[in-house]
Amino acid sequence: MNSGKLQQQVEAQILASYESLYRLAFTYVKNQDDAMDVVQESVCKAISTSSEVRNPAVIKSWLCRIVIHTALDLLRRRSRETSSDSLPEAGQEDRYQDMDTLRALDVLDQRERTVIILRFFEDRKLQEIADIMDENLSTVKTILYRSLKKLKIHLTEEGGSPSERKPSGRAQAGI
Repeated sequence: MNSGKLQQQVEAQILASYESLYRLAFTYVKNQDDAMDVVQESVCKAISTSSEVRNPAVIKSWLCRIVIHTALDLLRRRSRETSSDSLPEAGQEDRYQDMDTLRALDVLDQRERTVIILRFFEDRKLQEIADIMDENLSTVKTILYRSLKKLKIHLTEEGGSPSERKPSGRAQAGI
């Protein structure tokens, strides 16, 4: 396939999945401006390297992989920058409803977080996640279940012990 036609397919897929790419970036960087920067940088990388795509059927997964790597690169650069005398920026209200769940993702390592984000925030199939991460399907399943277990333990600990929690409607009714 000629590179011009392949670049057109990449551009068409970028336009079709732009919101999804933004949401994916946002789940990593947790900031609207940074998420936009990640997507823009990813789009530039994708267009400039579109000739490397061998199979047009995997363009969407390839784009997700670029966004994930770009977001992780940004986070790594930020962690190396230690500017202790700067004040944090004024926060804006996030668009995600459940920030506790997003914060809970911080207990996961990079691979675990990626699987959870792609599966539950981006509603990807496990095989598609395996393709994006360049992993075996059974490895992705193992990572998913291990991650869910970690999240459950973390969220349960955050919520307090069962005796401290408010009883459910069934318990109150004596059922």
